[in-house]
Amino acid sequence: MNKGGVFIISGPSGVGKDTVLQLLFEKDPDLLFSISSITRPMREGEKEGEKYHFIPAEEFKAMIEADKLLEYNVYADNYYGTPAEPVNEAVAAGRDIIIEVDVNGAAKIRKRMPEAVSIFIMPPSVAELEHRLVLRGTETPEKIRKRMETALVEIARASEYDYIVINEDVETAAEQVYCVIQSLRFAADRQPNLINEVLTKC
Repeated sequence: MNKGGVFIISGPSGVGKDTVLQLLFEKDPDLLFSISSITRPMREGEKEGEKYHFIPAEEFKAMIEADKLLEYNVYADNYYGTPAEPVNEAVAAGRDIIIEVDVNGAAKIRKRMPEAVSIFIMPPSVAELEHRLVLRGTETPEKIRKRMETALVEIARASEYDYIVINEDVETAAEQVYCVIQSLRFAADRQPNLINEVLTKC
């Protein structure tokens, strides 16, 4: 069986990652999504197991002690992390899996899984990114200012990634991410059994 691939997706808040991923999963329903574990309360509109597993802090800390997380972070006294087991199971089963994570989490995952392919979703400009955040209409000017400060730091680290995709048009961006995934599926190290299979048919 050919092994699966791990694809890390990052980008600043407001760049449109969720929409890009939605189109990507519509294009390729066989792709899996890594569900993060978090300890904060569920927010309105969220569903257990859709994007997050909402777990007690004690359970999360036990996962840290048992080294069951590819990466984790603490923000406002809440823990956020990527469980290793579902990712490892997907790879072993020959399935490709997407991990959406921030730049710090991505760096930690790359250290543990150097074979992972990382893709940074870039806004067409800083001004456009701020415009999109304002259009949301969900945050105060102060929160937008803080998000923009964080975004500048994240964008400056985009060179750490294997690929950069500019989200000027969301359908084009999703297609470009899909092309990266498709191209890696044909890589020789993803198909260790192919040569022997062909030779046995001589």
